[in-house]
Amino acid sequence: MRRIIIGVTGASGTIYAIDLLQKLAQIPEVETHLVLSQWAKQNLALETGFTLKQVQALADVAYNINDQGAAIASGSFLNDGMIIVPASMKTVAGIASGYGENLISRAADVALKEQRKLVIVPHETPLSVIHLENLTKLARLGVQIIPPIPAFYDHPQTIQALVNHQTMKLLDALAIPNHAAPRWQGDGVTK
Repeated sequence: MRRIIIGVTGASGTIYAIDLLQKLAQIPEVETHLVLSQWAKQNLALETGFTLKQVQALADVAYNINDQGAAIASGSFLNDGMIIVPASMKTVAGIASGYGENLISRAADVALKEQRKLVIVPHETPLSVIHLENLTKLARLGVQIIPPIPAFYDHPQTIQALVNHQTMKLLDALAIPNHAAPRWQGDGVTK
């Protein structure tokens, strides 16, 4: 059983987290651990038709953002990686400075100290020099930064097709085999 931690913060783009959870829920060998910030819950209501209960039901375990005693707050909780999707610049800054203010930033801090896979999906534009410096610091520490940048080589026709491409990139980062979106095959061919 592979364990994946998913943090969802207050940046726009909660649909990326929902799609990732939906696709991971279809893989019996993956156990998901979910934490949503208070602002993520607000964005969930603003940006999607999903309820908090529906999103939490997609995960195997859901935690309260303030539960610093949760299993995922400890290095002894073995897992295969953490994805923060979307990641607000506040969360990025907290992780970059080692400030474990809540369960998302604490679990990310644990991933760093235990040298486990950490993927951040930053959602902000334009990026200030401070944002870039924080992201660069994290990248130097081994964090994989995967912004939600759409690909157009497969001629997407829907928003879902664009979201699928991002989910494919996230699953690839965790080395989870998937067919979430068409892949480039070279010379203008996709499969």
